[in-house]
Amino acid sequence: MTTVSVPLTVRSQVAELAAAHITAWQRGYLGDRAPDVAALARLRRGAGRDPADMPDLWSLVDTGRLHTPAVRARPLSEEELVRAENALYTALTLWALHQQSRSLPMHSPTGRTQPRGLGAAVRRLMPPDGIDESVRKRLVRAGTAPDLTTLAQRLRDLVVLLRRADIPLDYGLLAGQLYAWQWPGAAGDVRREWGRSFHARQQQDQPGDDTLTTPDPDKDAS
Repeated sequence: MTTVSVPLTVRSQVAELAAAHITAWQRGYLGDRAPDVAALARLRRGAGRDPADMPDLWSLVDTGRLHTPAVRARPLSEEELVRAENALYTALTLWALHQQSRSLPMHSPTGRTQPRGLGAAVRRLMPPDGIDESVRKRLVRAGTAPDLTTLAQRLRDLVVLLRRADIPLDYGLLAGQLYAWQWPGAAGDVRREWGRSFHARQQQDQPGDDTLTTPDPDKDAS
């Protein structure tokens, strides 16, 4: 029987690398290992900032896997590398902020019955029987950010709320979405993923009730 090896997409490479980094740091941080505690402190200073302005992180984050293709992957172009690294740094720094002073893991991979995407996490900030418009608008504004730095800043505000409520997020998934978001015309696709995640969580909270209309990205763009 012949086994077909499916090529890795760049997005999946970014997601896997982010998850690998975070899983290792998270385990060490929760185990109170000094190097991992120090790494988290360095990372979180970059949350919401342009990756180009964070030279302190260049030696901390090993991006070698992006430059050396895996068996199922092809070499990345310069444009792909830049966007992959930007997505990786943004996701790692947001996780570090999220994990700060928390005794439970704030990175949690999505499961079949437990959606951990951004939309699902934001939905958990709201009461089961209603929509918190101020929180919903934060999610909408994140999706309509004009550039990655602005998006990181708006996601930072959401992450602070998630941290206060001890709500985890799948940062591997988020890293892949941040990579995709940077390509022309792809931001709408990522917004729709966040919207589907939001609805999936709502349906868990209220079986059979899907009354939330997907937000108009232009309405709350200010």
